[in-house]
Amino acid sequence: MTRDRSVPKRYPPKQAHASELRPRVRQVQDSTVRPSLTSPANDLPQSPQPPLQTGRRSQPGMPTRRVIRRSHLPKPEPERTVVESEAAAIPAKRRLAWLLNWNVALALTATVTLGSGVLAAAYLFQLPGLPNCPAVFWPLAPASLRFECARIAASKQTAKDLLEAITLVDGLPSNHSLREEADRLVELWSQQVLDLAEESFHQGQLKEAIASARRIPRKSSAHKLVENRIKQWESIWDEAEAIYSRVEANLRKRNTRNALDIAVQLLEVGNRHWQTTKYNELSGKITQTREDITKLGDIERLIGWGGLENAVEALKLAEQIQPSSYVFSAVQEAIVKVSKRMMALAQERLDAKDFKGAIAVLEKIPAKANLEKEVRDFTVLANAESQAWSGSIPGLEEAIAQAQRVSKDRPLYKRAQQLIARWQLEIEGVAQLQRAKVLAQSGSVSDLSAAIATASSLTQSNPRWRDAQQQMQQWQDNIETQEDRPVLDRAEQLAIPGDVASLQAAIAQASQISSNRALHSEAQRRIRQWTEAIERFQDQPILDQARAYASAGDLPSAIKTARQVQAGRVLHSDAQNDIKEWERRVAAATAQQALQAAYQAANAGTPAGLSTAIQLASDVSGNEADAAISQWSRQLLDFARRQATTDMAGAIALAQQIPSRSQLYSEAQALIKSLSQPAPSPQP
Repeated sequence: MTRDRSVPKRYPPKQAHASELRPRVRQVQDSTVRPSLTSPANDLPQSPQPPLQTGRRSQPGMPTRRVIRRSHLPKPEPERTVVESEAAAIPAKRRLAWLLNWNVALALTATVTLGSGVLAAAYLFQLPGLPNCPAVFWPLAPASLRFECARIAASKQTAKDLLEAITLVDGLPSNHSLREEADRLVELWSQQVLDLAEESFHQGQLKEAIASARRIPRKSSAHKLVENRIKQWESIWDEAEAIYSRVEANLRKRNTRNALDIAVQLLEVGNRHWQTTKYNELSGKITQTREDITKLGDIERLIGWGGLENAVEALKLAEQIQPSSYVFSAVQEAIVKVSKRMMALAQERLDAKDFKGAIAVLEKIPAKANLEKEVRDFTVLANAESQAWSGSIPGLEEAIAQAQRVSKDRPLYKRAQQLIARWQLEIEGVAQLQRAKVLAQSGSVSDLSAAIATASSLTQSNPRWRDAQQQMQQWQDNIETQEDRPVLDRAEQLAIPGDVASLQAAIAQASQISSNRALHSEAQRRIRQWTEAIERFQDQPILDQARAYASAGDLPSAIKTARQVQAGRVLHSDAQNDIKEWERRVAAATAQQALQAAYQAANAGTPAGLSTAIQLASDVSGNEADAAISQWSRQLLDFARRQATTDMAGAIALAQQIPSRSQLYSEAQALIKSLSQPAPSPQP
C-alpha cells in the first residue's frame, strides 16, 4: 500500500527532552485507533458512525470494533535525551563556562522557546479523527480497521470505492468471527455496485458500467445478474447505435423525413442517455440538416442562373454551412463547381482583353475551393496573355517567357504549353505578314499579288491565319478594283444620254463584273438604277393613259389600262394604289344605283315592293342602307300582322323576308314563332 504523502511527521526532533516525548509516544500508539485529522478521508462525505464500546456488539450492518487500551500496548523503554548524555560527559568547569557565554545562552533560549512552541502547536492539533486508510499496511491491519476503512470507502457511493470496500472486508478468512458480517456487506455493496453500473449505463457510460459489473464478486447474488444485465445493456446499446446510424445515413441522403421517423425510435430503447441526450442531439442535427438542404438548393439555383453576382451569392451561402453538416460534401462540390464557373468567367473576360476584370473575378474564388494552384497559374498566364495582346514579336516573346514559369507539376502546365506553342506559331505568322506587307506597299497589281502569295503560306493552324485572310482579301479587293474600275467607268459613260438604248448598253457593260469581284455590289446598284429608269420610260405612258380615262369618268377603262403594269416593275405599286381608289369609286356608284332602285320599289307601298326594296338594299353597306331597311321592315311587319288574322301562312311568309341586319328581325322571328304554334283544342 502506498502511504499518504499528506501524513505529518509524528516524531519531534531528536534533541527534544525525554519528558516531551512521552505524550508523542502515547499519541503514536493511539493512532491505530484514532487516526490524524490530516487523513484524506476527512475530505469525503462520511456516514454517521456508532460509538465503539468494549465488550458490546456493534449496531446491525456495522463491523465490531474493539478498543485497544493503552495498557495493552507495550510500554516504551525510558529514553535518555542527547542533552542529558552530553551534559553528563562535560566537566563541571566547562559546563559553567559554556553557560556563562551570553551568545550561546541567547541562542539556546531562542531554540528552546521555538521548539516548545512547535511542540505545543503540534500537540494541540493532534485531535482525534478518522483512520488514515491509504497509509495502512493491510496484511498486518486488524479486522476492525478493515471494516472501518471499508465503511468509509462505501459511504462515498461510487463503484470504485464500493469495490475497494468489498476487497477490504472480503479478505477475511472463512473462520473469522466477522466473516458473516463481511459476507452481508459484500452482498449489500455488490448490489449497490450493480445499481451504480446500471446508472452509469443510463448516463451513457457503457464501458464503465460493464467494467464495474464484472468486478462484482462471484459469490454474491448480484453476480448472477451481471452477464444477463450486460447482454441487455449491449443489446440496447447496439439497437440505439443502429438507429443512430440509420438516421445519419438518411441525413446524408438528405431524407430528413425518414430520419425523423427513425429518430423517434430512440425514445423506446430503454436507456435515458439515448432517450434524452442522443435523441435531442439527433433532433438538432435533423433541424440543422433541413436548413442546410434549403441553403444547398439556393446555392444550386444560383449556380444554374450563371453570372458573377449569382456565383458570389452562392459562395456566401456556402460559407454558412459548417463542416459538421451532413450536406457539407455536397456543398464542397458546389463550391468547387461555382469556383470553376468563376474561372471560366475570368477566362471570358481575359478573352475580351479585360485583364483587370479577369483578376477581379479570381480574387473572389474562396480558399475552400482548393483551387489555389489553378488560380496562381491562371494569374501567371493572364499576365502572359496581356503581353501577347500587343501582337508584336517582343510582346509575344515576353508572353512565352512568363508562361514558361509554369512548371510540369502545376495544374495548368498543359494550358501553358498550349499557349507557348500558339505564340511561337504566332511569331512566325507575324514575321510572314510583315514581309507580305512590305511587298504590298507599292499598291501595284503585281506587288499585291506577290504579297498575297507570301501571306498565303500561313496555314490555318497559325493564330494569325485569320488576320492573314483579312489582309489578303483587302489586297485581292484592291487588285479587282484596279481591274474592274475601267469596266464600270465605261458603263457610266454609256448611260449618260439617258435613253432606253443607252441605258440598256450601260447595263450590258456593267453586267460583265461577276459576283465574286470587289466591284460587283457597286455594279449591281448602278444596274438597278438604270433598269428602273428604263421601266419608267416604258410604263409611265400606260399609267398616264389610265389616269386620263379616270379623269374622263371611264373608271372601268382606267382600271383595265393600269393593270398592264406588271408586278416587280418600278411603277407597279403606283398603279395598284390607283386601281384600289378607282374600284372604290365604282363600288360606291353601283351601291348608290342599287339604293335608288330600292327607294323606287318601296314607293309602291305594297308588300311585294317593300320586299324588293329590302332585297336590293341588302347588297349595299352603310348607315343609309341600314336605316332604309329598318324602315321598310317595319312596314312589312305591319302588313304581316294584319294579314295574320285572315292568312296565317301569308303573314309568316312576309315576316320571313325581314333580314337579320334589320332592327326588327327579333320581332319578326317572334311573330313567326307565335303563328307557327298549333291552335288549342276547344273545351268540351
